[in-house]
Amino acid sequence: MTDRIQLENPETTAKTTPRLPITRLAALTTAAFITVLTEALPAGVLPGMSTDLHVSESATGQLVTVYALGTAVSAIPLSIATAGWPRKRLLLAGVAGFAVANTVTALSLLYPVTLVARFVAGIAAGVVWALLAGYARRLVPESLQGRAIAFVMAGIPLALSLGIPLGTLLGDAVGWQVTFTVMSVLAVVLLAWIFPAVPDFPGQAAGRVQLATTARIPGVGAVLFVTLTFVLAHTILYTYIATFLDAAGLDGMTGAVLLVFGIASMISIWFTGAHIDRRLRGSIIAATLLVAVAAAALAIPAHNVALVYVAAALWGLGWGGVPTLLQTAVAIAGGDAADTAQAMLVTLWNAAMAGGGLVGGILLNLLGPSAFPWTVLILLAPTLLVIIGARRHGFPGAR
Repeated sequence: MTDRIQLENPETTAKTTPRLPITRLAALTTAAFITVLTEALPAGVLPGMSTDLHVSESATGQLVTVYALGTAVSAIPLSIATAGWPRKRLLLAGVAGFAVANTVTALSLLYPVTLVARFVAGIAAGVVWALLAGYARRLVPESLQGRAIAFVMAGIPLALSLGIPLGTLLGDAVGWQVTFTVMSVLAVVLLAWIFPAVPDFPGQAAGRVQLATTARIPGVGAVLFVTLTFVLAHTILYTYIATFLDAAGLDGMTGAVLLVFGIASMISIWFTGAHIDRRLRGSIIAATLLVAVAAAALAIPAHNVALVYVAAALWGLGWGGVPTLLQTAVAIAGGDAADTAQAMLVTLWNAAMAGGGLVGGILLNLLGPSAFPWTVLILLAPTLLVIIGARRHGFPGAR
């Protein structure tokens, strides 16, 4: 009887430390994992897909491009069209899209059909990405919202550092079709996981979704600008890192450098999750400075192995938490229009990724690979200024 009274004591309840709903958040983490893995997997099994689809490897590489295109063109329109939908129904629809698209990819030996399947997978990604951060925030009290988003976004580095290598090994061993089949099975398992474990939330009221209005919300524009410039800067260097290292006389180091980058990114995710709820502003400023210092180190003409590894570590420590920081910032700034703001961020993110490859190619032809780190520094200068200026809205201080 005494124990029961203590459990029902309001003071005792008030002092109870809230905890993350791990099972529910892990389902969202798996959704992020599937999204990134589905996007990047063709790069790991490129030769086999090229042979079986009877197209060149460059044409097979466009399976990644068309996925990003599907995400970029669909995120905002779908967010508007489905604004009133219950969030769980929309999440299930997005994951089901992955299951269907990956199944068609696994079965198809016709390049045009595979292209369509990849475009559909990109559309599914646009739906899921626009939901994840908002869903994570709604599952926890305000004091844990940043940490919850960090938990979910851990699916990104997990897919890149673990999922892609394992998918590549599986593809080499038993064929790329089996790899995409496994992805479909994983999506079906996730559907069965989400259905009973993840609660539903209502969508937005009809007539409330307006892009111009959302963009004018204090802080949203600042976060979107930082997203565009930061992701563009990162993508230019990341896409052409092998070319940059080869030109610097460090050929053969790309794999090791990216491994250091990946490990540092995981550390960054952990640190971001531990501090984002109290130090979002300080974290994004530190991230920007770390990537800038890394770019400055790579800009030094006399490269040496130790300096490159240090730069890769600083780069990863800076960049790893950026997706979580930006998703959290735009969700806070967006308020009731957070889902629309998230969709806008997803669109700009993918546009910046596509633009990074294009701009990097132009720079490579005009100025050579030595221009990449300097371009990063040029882009991060206005990025840092906007972050500093968005003290009240966008990137506020301690909360």
